[in-house]
Amino acid sequence: MCGLSGEIRFDGGPPDLAAVERMTDRLAARGPDGRGLWSQGAAALGHRRLQIIDLSESGSQPMADPAGRVVGVFNGCVYNYQELRKELRGLGHHFFSGSDTEVVLKAYQQWGTACVDRLYGMFAFVIVEQATGRVVLGRDRLGIKPLYLAQTPGRLRFASSLPALLAGGGIDTSLDPVAVHQYMSWQATVAAPRTVLAGVRKLPPATVRVVEPDGRHRDIRYWQPSYTRREEYAHLDADDWRDAVLAALRTAVRRRTVADVPVGVLLSGGLDSSLIVALLADEGQSDLATFSVGFESEAGEEGDEFRYSDLVARHFGTEHHQLMVPSDRVSTALDAAIEAMSEPMTSHDVVAFHLLSEQVAKEVKVVQSGQGADEVFAGYHWYPDLAAVPRQRAPEAYAETYFDRSHADLTRVLQPHALPDHDVSGQFVREHMGQPGAETALDAALRLDTHVMLVDDPVKRVDNMTMDWGLEARVPFLDHELVELAAACPPELKLADGGKGVLKAVGRQVLPAEVVDRPKGYFPVPAVKHMAGPVLERVREALSAPEARSRGVFREAYVDRLLSAPDEHRARRGANALWQVALLEIWLQTHGIR
Repeated sequence: MCGLSGEIRFDGGPPDLAAVERMTDRLAARGPDGRGLWSQGAAALGHRRLQIIDLSESGSQPMADPAGRVVGVFNGCVYNYQELRKELRGLGHHFFSGSDTEVVLKAYQQWGTACVDRLYGMFAFVIVEQATGRVVLGRDRLGIKPLYLAQTPGRLRFASSLPALLAGGGIDTSLDPVAVHQYMSWQATVAAPRTVLAGVRKLPPATVRVVEPDGRHRDIRYWQPSYTRREEYAHLDADDWRDAVLAALRTAVRRRTVADVPVGVLLSGGLDSSLIVALLADEGQSDLATFSVGFESEAGEEGDEFRYSDLVARHFGTEHHQLMVPSDRVSTALDAAIEAMSEPMTSHDVVAFHLLSEQVAKEVKVVQSGQGADEVFAGYHWYPDLAAVPRQRAPEAYAETYFDRSHADLTRVLQPHALPDHDVSGQFVREHMGQPGAETALDAALRLDTHVMLVDDPVKRVDNMTMDWGLEARVPFLDHELVELAAACPPELKLADGGKGVLKAVGRQVLPAEVVDRPKGYFPVPAVKHMAGPVLERVREALSAPEARSRGVFREAYVDRLLSAPDEHRARRGANALWQVALLEIWLQTHGIR
């Protein structure tokens, strides 16, 4: 787990090494254990290292393979790297390190771009072929590891975070109206390849990009589950599906214990993180460190779920750490969390994850997290409504159910210059749901949520907040084999028992009943949700700043109406409308974008 950066030139000039150094230094939090730079010809690579696998200097990056004349930088973890190393040795390759990075380099030499099909894990990488000048960029199947791009005539830059690209300079920081439309429609989700900045893009998940020396490139999309019922599973009944999911989840959790340092768990006390703890205990892991966070109540809303996380910790005898955050700490932590965001994210639990990660990083370098189970196994309350509509009505039903605002609403929110001339967010949903596969409306919704919304909201949130403290978060519910199995699972089994039915059936095999049958919880931060005191002051300050006025993204009358009643105006799905508006502006100002 690390941070990578670099520049490739297509115009015959040398790369800007000073810019690559600035980008690399901006990634220091992602990789506090080492720093490396490499340059030759038209390419320059930078790397910050977090030592998880092969703690020796042999695992340092950028890493060159003398035999194959390739150089690469890598971020993430390949969980099956030991099995791949054994296979590659049998094919005649020799290794000088114990790292998974070297396995990726040799896998590329052996299998070319098809090497990604053999990599089980989370990753982003850039490989330079020294002889040809060709550059290959890759990203994992579920987009767990980020890779941001900035291309201008004659040059491509890349980095593990958007702020790192900004540190390099020369970025078009004007707003992308299509991305702003998605941000305001879709709970801050901006789908790859876009970001809110016109000059920054991101490599989509499950994509390999091959860049030629003259700048031409081609993308290879190497993975996408079908979300259809598969013939090999036709004979399975509900108990068989439960057992299959349990076996796949057990494998996913076991894979994510691969490390040369201890691995802990972020334990909310919900079904998903509790399952991870239970399966690790089943594996015989002792002295397992678990971590929970809670917040003071505001407006009568509780801000912690300690009673459940404590129950799980006691049941499995974990070494449990509990963090209670006072409300006044939320406001002071807000700016640091926003600075850690590669893109603006409105979810309240961003601050929670950032504060929790700060404390967890003092104890361990790696944790497992339950992120993704609700999208993969249909855990949200709106999925039954979507399941009830005909397949052809899925896009309209999804927008009605999930979007915060319609395009018509946005004409009253955004200034004309910031508003596309048609419903670009609805168009994206229609096009995605119109792709082949996905038998039912629910299948289409789960495919969209798992491969788009999940990537660019919850998963990105976890990566940004944990890595800002040099903490690696692993997400077993996004094991690609588990996702493939869940995609094929009959919708009625996922919807059963109030949602995540098949996963709850798994839970009843290994967890106390109180955890499985508890009401669904969220990760509330009441001081943000209800715009308490200092948070509201920060919002007012940002929206009245000269930068906000000169940018003029939002209609003044709309902003004034929100500020006059900060806790009353809600988006369609209940989010605080003022927070959504203000967060975009605070993020832009925090990152020096005028």
